[in-house]
Amino acid sequence: MSEPIVKLSNVWKVFGAKAREAMQAIRGEGIGKAEALRRFGCVVGVRDVSLEVPRGEIFCIMGLSGSGKSTLIRHVNRLISPTSGTIEILGRDIAALNERELRGLRAGHIGMVFQHMALMPHRSVRDNVAYPLEIQNVSKSRRWAVSDHVLGLVDLKGYEDRLPRELSGGMQQRVGIARALASDPEILLMDEPFSALDPLIRLQLQDQFKALAVSLKKTTLFITHDLDEAIRIGDRIAIMKDGVLVQVGTPEDIVMNPADDYVRAFIKGISRLKLVKAHSIMQPLSRFGGVADGLPRADGGVDLDRLIDLQVGSDQTVIVTEGGRDVGFVSKSQLLRGIQGGEHGGGEHGQGGEHGQGGRDGQGRGHGTPDRRRPGCVRCPDRG
Repeated sequence: MSEPIVKLSNVWKVFGAKAREAMQAIRGEGIGKAEALRRFGCVVGVRDVSLEVPRGEIFCIMGLSGSGKSTLIRHVNRLISPTSGTIEILGRDIAALNERELRGLRAGHIGMVFQHMALMPHRSVRDNVAYPLEIQNVSKSRRWAVSDHVLGLVDLKGYEDRLPRELSGGMQQRVGIARALASDPEILLMDEPFSALDPLIRLQLQDQFKALAVSLKKTTLFITHDLDEAIRIGDRIAIMKDGVLVQVGTPEDIVMNPADDYVRAFIKGISRLKLVKAHSIMQPLSRFGGVADGLPRADGGVDLDRLIDLQVGSDQTVIVTEGGRDVGFVSKSQLLRGIQGGEHGGGEHGQGGEHGQGGRDGQGRGHGTPDRRRPGCVRCPDRG
C-alpha cells in the first residue's frame, strides 16, 4: 500500500462529561456501549479505530444507524475532535493545526458531500458550485470558469444559470458533488450522498461518481448503510458496529470471509457473479487429475459470470492462469459452490475466500493469518 493520505490511529470518541472514566472502564473492564451509558452517562461514538486510506482509493464505511460511521468521517476534517487518538491528513496531525491552518486544509484539500446537499436556493447552480472559491477570494472570472468545468464533469452543462428548485433531486446531488470538486481537493468525504434518491437514479450516480473519482484520482471516504452500494463503489469496505470496525477488506474479502454473524447478515443475498473471482474458488493445479491441454482457460481475475459463460453447454473444467502460467482449475461443481456461497462456497482451503480469514487487520489485505496457510497452495508459501 502506498503512503496513506488519511491515517487514523487508535481513535476514540466518547460523548459526555465523564468520557475519560468511561474509556478506562471500557478498556479495563470490557464494558459495552449500554453499560457506559448507564454508569457514566456517556455515549460511545467511535471505539479504538485505526485505518489507513492510500491515495486514489475509494474507501467505503458502512453500518446500521448508530454504528458510528458518520461520527468517524467527521473526525477527518475535524468537525469533531477525538477523545483520544491521532488523525493525520496528508501527513499532518490535524489536532496540531491552528484555526487558520484548519480552514486552509478544509477549503483547499477536503471536499464534503452530505445526504442533504444544502444548496443555496437564491443562487444559481453556477454560483452554488463556485461558492468554495468565492470564500477563498478567487476572482469571479476564474471561479465561474472552474464552476462551468466541474458542472461539465457531472453532466450538468447547460444548467449553469438555473436555480436549485428547477432541478431534480439527482441533479441537485450532482451540483453538490461539483461544488465539492470545485477547489480540486485531494480528499472527498461523502456522507450517504445518494441515500435519499430513487433506486435507478442512485445506480446511475454511483457509476458516474466512481468513474469520476477514479479519473480524477480522488481519495474518497464514502459513508453508506447499503452493502450493495459499498460493493458497487468501494475498493475496500469497513463495516462498523457500535463504534468498532468489525471487518475491513475488499468487497470480495467481505463476501467470501465474513468476520462474524453481523457481517454475515449484511452479505446475505448479495450476488457473487460479478464479485467473486476465479482465484478465490480454484483448486491448485497439483490436484488436477486430468489432461489440461485443450481445456478452456481464464485469468485468475475473471468473475464467476465469465466462468459460467466458459462452462455453459460443456462439462469441461476451466484452467486458471496467472501471468500466462497455469496455476489452478475450476470444475463445474466448484463453480456452483462458489455461486452458492455460504459454508459451501469454499476456495482453495475450504475457507470460503482467497486464503482463509484475512481482512480484519485494518488494511483488508493479505491472505489470512500464517497458521492458515497450507503446504501445496499455489498462492501461499509453505511454512518453514
